[in-house]
Amino acid sequence: MLDKIGIAKRIAQEIEDGMYINLGIGIPTLVANYIPAHLNIVLQSENGLLGIGPFPTEQEVDADLINAGKQTVSMLPGSSLFSSAESFAMIRGGHVDLTILGAMEVSENGDIANWKIPGKMVKGMGGAMDLVASAENIIVAMQHTSRSGDSKLLEKCTLPITGLRCVKKIVTNLAVLDVVPTGGFKLLERAPGVSVDQIKQATAGKLLIEGDIPEMKIA
Repeated sequence: MLDKIGIAKRIAQEIEDGMYINLGIGIPTLVANYIPAHLNIVLQSENGLLGIGPFPTEQEVDADLINAGKQTVSMLPGSSLFSSAESFAMIRGGHVDLTILGAMEVSENGDIANWKIPGKMVKGMGGAMDLVASAENIIVAMQHTSRSGDSKLLEKCTLPITGLRCVKKIVTNLAVLDVVPTGGFKLLERAPGVSVDQIKQATAGKLLIEGDIPEMKIA
């Protein structure tokens, strides 16, 4: 199965030339380090940064330059800084081509829960609700199961919902799956060394399997 870096590397394969992309906190931020060099894309952060580069080395760290997850980042030539109001106008205006988010749960209808666990302290919902309401292409990066082994790919989400019927694709430590419009997780690829039976056992929602499922190719 994949580690967090493996998930980020696989998601980077979904990126196309010319895209404007928002990276959520957690695993999605790692994607910035694995975007193919030949692609001309722009990474956006909702706290007001357009043109995020890879994570900086220790010598390059600037404590004033952070992403929405409060991590220090680098800026590429031509980057721009602006207010969060302008950043959210870009998001709400539909000018982000791809949004990559982490999640605690995803339902077979494409609902996502990623901002709150009842009873636990949370700083706020952040920009996730705006992103899922405005984005047409959302890829989720997540662990397939919880630490206790319970599936996070469910028939219905049990945690507070962030957005309804918005997730298009999911990359976990076990598999790549599409969320089909009629409901269900269509298995596209399996992680190296992972069997289809393992994915079946780890998926509580409806799992759709057609033909032989290839193994992921991770560079």
